[in-house]
Amino acid sequence: MATDRSKPQWQSRLWARIQYILPHHLISGLVFRVTRWRAPWTTWLIRRFVRAFGVNLDEAAQTDSSAYPTFNAFFTRALADGVRPIEGGEGTWISPVDGRVSQMGHVQSGNLLQAKGRDYTVLDLLGGDAELAQRFADGSFATLYLSPSDYHRIHMPVTGQLREMIHVPGRLFSVSTGTVAEVPRLFARNERLVCIFDTADGPMAMVLVGAINVSAIETVWAGLVTPSPERQIGRWSYRDEDGLSIRLGRGDEMGRFNMGSTVVLLAPKGVDFDTAWQPEMPIKLGQRLQTVGE
Repeated sequence: MATDRSKPQWQSRLWARIQYILPHHLISGLVFRVTRWRAPWTTWLIRRFVRAFGVNLDEAAQTDSSAYPTFNAFFTRALADGVRPIEGGEGTWISPVDGRVSQMGHVQSGNLLQAKGRDYTVLDLLGGDAELAQRFADGSFATLYLSPSDYHRIHMPVTGQLREMIHVPGRLFSVSTGTVAEVPRLFARNERLVCIFDTADGPMAMVLVGAINVSAIETVWAGLVTPSPERQIGRWSYRDEDGLSIRLGRGDEMGRFNMGSTVVLLAPKGVDFDTAWQPEMPIKLGQRLQTVGE
């Protein structure tokens, strides 16, 4: 599969610079419409995409490329039962996605590592909520990148009770390796959906980061999440007393990207992710994230 990892550095740098002037939301809006067309050439496009990116349709619940009515239906395809076994016991944190490890480690003085020589703050990632950011001050993080060839549904890394959803408006820079290395604070600048859960270990944040061509982000409880016309931060509370209690089990689907992007997972102090996971390593849904013996 061709990615920007094989590009010379100058090409990645040039592409990153060009993105500053691109109309991110206009491009992504067009992608949203095109990928939902019921067009006669849809099957041809899907087959070309499968060949170009090495998509393994044998793992899909629907293996026939001609059965998908739109490109988006193919892109957000479900997996066949049993192809992603869940590792460890009920309390073990697992990867929520298929993808590749971008970065993983401990939060250092409120900072997360984006790429070599670049970091950003938990405070910025979570939309400026200082009280919420403090809950992850000594925690762990895992940044997981989903490429075009990957399965694009997102699952729960551990059982949790949904408490809050926060939509943070922003840009839509590419989240490819080269752009992440070049654009400062990229994950805190891009549009993102922050989902806060209570778990047996403490609070968990799943941050679904938008990117150019990511035409929409969905959750299983709210459906398609759209920005406010005023481009302001939006917040939704899910409390037992409001009759909006939502509990999802480990491995349950919680959302999906309608094109590829990145998930930033924040865990509380006491949950340590296995240092055997290193940047650029492929990872699959259900693989164990937590340190062996935890």
